[in-house]
Amino acid sequence: MRLTRRQTLLSGAALPFAAAATAGPATAQGMSMTPPNAQKHSFMLGDFEVSTLLAGTRTVDDPQSIFGMNVSPEEFAEVSAANFIPTDKAQFFFTPTVVDTGSELVLFDTGLNGPGIASALEATGYATGDIGTVVITHMHGDHIGGLTGEDGTPTFPNARYVTGQAEFDHWAAAGNDGFEAKVRPLADRFTFIGDGAEVASGITGTAAFGHTPGHMVYRLESAGSQLLLMADLANHYVWSVAYPDWEVRFDADKAAAAQSRRRVLGMAAAERMPVIGYHMPFPGMGYIDTRGDGFHYVPVSYQMMLG
Repeated sequence: MRLTRRQTLLSGAALPFAAAATAGPATAQGMSMTPPNAQKHSFMLGDFEVSTLLAGTRTVDDPQSIFGMNVSPEEFAEVSAANFIPTDKAQFFFTPTVVDTGSELVLFDTGLNGPGIASALEATGYATGDIGTVVITHMHGDHIGGLTGEDGTPTFPNARYVTGQAEFDHWAAAGNDGFEAKVRPLADRFTFIGDGAEVASGITGTAAFGHTPGHMVYRLESAGSQLLLMADLANHYVWSVAYPDWEVRFDADKAAAAQSRRRVLGMAAAERMPVIGYHMPFPGMGYIDTRGDGFHYVPVSYQMMLG
């Protein structure tokens, strides 16, 4: 593995763990210690090559102003302490995913801005012009920000665009500045899908409304292996996954979002399939297990690198 040329992200926040990443000396056993690539995580899913890309990260203060808004500070603190996480700060990660199907490259979401996603793609050995399809899971700014550069030029000149019909229709009527700047100019290049529709062979969309009116998750299936791209269904591995009924500030319909979390996380747990979450700690991938009245997030280790 080689270290990427730059570990400082273009979102304006430096990776908290990257500053000290340097190649170490040989060990006593003679093995060279090379640091892992901190901007991408690639693995095979059947015949698909899947790469999660770290397109940005930032620290936020007062996380209960975002998560667990309907529980007491005492309960929030107790849950956080039990999971070894602080209550005064949280770390957000922004993780688009690239899928190489063998016939095209499909990018799910575009990060915060054009330069950021271009840099993240470079870490995979791809360029923005290589992307054949861009799938937008929903139209919050951190998912559509990389669709164009600062001058409005499309970041992905050769791509078609796919999103949910309900999602597009909502934002098209909302008078949202981000939509008007990033999505509206590309509208004639979009294809719109509904629940259960295919983006490409082996990539199927599923409605998971609530976070936004048309938020969708995507199931990947290749050669008998499956994975779920859950986007913003759950935005924190404890405060959303373990407690799916805890309200999240960014969920447009909080009751519907909680219902979607229970349904989709329950399905992932029952089918024991790995999931990728856009805001999960990088590399953004893990498994879902049931625990009590909620769920338990099990971060991936080496499972997807075997075989």
